[in-house]
Amino acid sequence: MADDCRRQAFELERRIFELDNKCASLKTEKQDDDYLQNASSILDKLKSFYRQGGESNSLPKLLQDYTQVILDITFYEENKLVDQEFPEDCSPFKIQQLLQDLTEPEVLAGRLVPAQEVQSVLGLEVLECLYWRRGALLYMYCHTLHQRKQWIKKNKATFLKCLQEGVRYLMRMLQVRNSVKLNDGVNGHMYMCFWAVKYEDCSVDSTERKEDRLHFRDIGTQILHKYVLVCDGPLQGQGWNTENAKEILSILQ
Repeated sequence: MADDCRRQAFELERRIFELDNKCASLKTEKQDDDYLQNASSILDKLKSFYRQGGESNSLPKLLQDYTQVILDITFYEENKLVDQEFPEDCSPFKIQQLLQDLTEPEVLAGRLVPAQEVQSVLGLEVLECLYWRRGALLYMYCHTLHQRKQWIKKNKATFLKCLQEGVRYLMRMLQVRNSVKLNDGVNGHMYMCFWAVKYEDCSVDSTERKEDRLHFRDIGTQILHKYVLVCDGPLQGQGWNTENAKEILSILQ
């Protein structure tokens, strides 16, 4: 048991010092960025903890702080990609790297604190944020790709894969508390499902099992029905606009 605890602590310690090097490198690009400054401050506390021989029973708190560092650093990197309008040559690699970084806290929590559920280790809001950030990243990427008609003609399968992954992450985000939230996650579902319905009939990978593919039309219709029902019902008069949702809903149907 003691050996397991030491291995766990070492694995997290290694990642923290790797992130510290990465953060320092990014700060040479933009020294005054608020997110990098916050990440650097948290990393200083985490490094100090390990240097002072902190106890491994603090793993949940360490993982929460580590996750905040991940969220801050990846937010800076995402903003760079958005500002650069997702360069075609490097964006696919960088997006996969960001998705992997945003997945790692959940994986580490499950591995390092197996006796507890991931959501109890990281917290509901943080877990929602991790799913939301991955879904939103793919939504922004697909929104940019959707403007590149010639690219889509040559890369429909890649485009559909990004849409599928993005919708999966947004669905997971909405399911963390088993409730539908009226935030940008609904818009992400709306447009990504619409784009997928528009393009998926033109490009279906015959090697992919049918049951592994999302039913974009059904998912989009279900989400939009709930959105319209709530906005035109309990939230009527509170500024929620359903015109675009109803238009896309009619197309999906």
